Amino acid sequence: MNVMTPPNDLAALWMPFTANRYFKAHPRMIVAAKGCTYTTSDGRTLVDGLSGLWCTGAGHGRPEIAQAVAQQMTAMDYAPGFQIGQPLAFELANRLAELAPGNLDHVFFTNSGSESADTAIKMARGYWRVKGEPQRMKVIGRAKAYHGVNFGGMSVGGIAGNRKMFGGGIDADHMPHTLLAANAFSKGLPKFGAEKAEELEDIIALHDASTIAAVMVEPFSGSAGVILPPVGYMKRIREICDKYGILLIFDEVITGFGRTGHMFGAQALGVTPDIITLAKMITNGTIPMGAVLATESIYNAFMEAGGPEHAIEFPHGYTYSGHPVACAAALATLDVIKSDGLVARAAKLAPYFEEAIHSLKGLPHVEDIRNFGLAGAVQLEEVPGLPGKRAFDVFQKCWDKGAYVRCGGNTLQFAPAFVAETADVDRLFGIVADALKESV
Repeated sequence: MNVMTPPNDLAALWMPFTANRYFKAHPRMIVAAKGCTYTTSDGRTLVDGLSGLWCTGAGHGRPEIAQAVAQQMTAMDYAPGFQIGQPLAFELANRLAELAPGNLDHVFFTNSGSESADTAIKMARGYWRVKGEPQRMKVIGRAKAYHGVNFGGMSVGGIAGNRKMFGGGIDADHMPHTLLAANAFSKGLPKFGAEKAEELEDIIALHDASTIAAVMVEPFSGSAGVILPPVGYMKRIREICDKYGILLIFDEVITGFGRTGHMFGAQALGVTPDIITLAKMITNGTIPMGAVLATESIYNAFMEAGGPEHAIEFPHGYTYSGHPVACAAALATLDVIKSDGLVARAAKLAPYFEEAIHSLKGLPHVEDIRNFGLAGAVQLEEVPGLPGKRAFDVFQKCWDKGAYVRCGGNTLQFAPAFVAETADVDRLFGIVADALKESV
């Protein structure tokens, strides 16, 4: 194995979502990955507790995906997507449409979850304009939600730290989150709080349904610490949207392709939205790519209002939309998901994961544990006056002891690969337990 030597000079790189000053004083470097593990620059092996960044569910270093990428790069490295087609984009769109729930039969390609979120918002607002209701511009999100970092998704998202530095974005309002004390230490979807969905009625009454384009929600809020919808909550959101003719967007950037034990979170919750956003696991994290799935009726509205046949119906897109190398990676990933039965494998491992993460209950500073499918979070008591400090310190201890986990706010977040074995889960939470016992 060729292991990359890290550079001596770290100054030039401005790192994303990173405490740059701390990192450059105390660097943490990964130089190789295989299966469910990372190798650090000092030769240690870490168990990967987050599937990269929620994206490598098939495990690292899949030769099937690498071979597909290499072959495509030599056959055709790039093709323009504006007014020109290339076969892999159409093949991938058809595969995704076949997998999608309901009549989400049309696929628009992007390069990231953030781009998918903004594309979905544009799609929803544009839909109402071509339908003759241009005043429907507002999008309703939720507190603690994350829809990427572009201006649309940032505005609809409900994490204040991601918005306060950058000023106003698009017209949005927010429902309350569903993190309730009564559901602390619940296993799976919590039992209490479905009535929180009724607060959408109040927001609609405040703004009037005729001004609202869409409601945008995650099946569960991953970046805020696996905040789950109570049983029945999401079905009620769907009912309210239908009542007022409002589009429902599911942000499935984290939940798409098996994380919940179903191909899509929509199927796990028994609710079919009008639009789904995807990214991350679409290529197993190997090549940046995203997608937006839309219903037949949304697509047809643009086509029917498109004017002359040569006119562009939806003036939106990216230089790399449907990039042929990304398409090759995505098609190979879908093949691996199918051949290895990864969705079923995730569902089978989920109960073991659930018991393992809940075994941390009672350890120092643990005030809540949440899980659904192969996703979970441990919420920690904050150090007074230092939000996020305790979770960051435990994250660092886990790194030192041999596990990569994510800290976000006051939570530790977990999302093992679908190919993980019970021994990998045991190792992960054994290290986390030791780190928590040493926390102050």
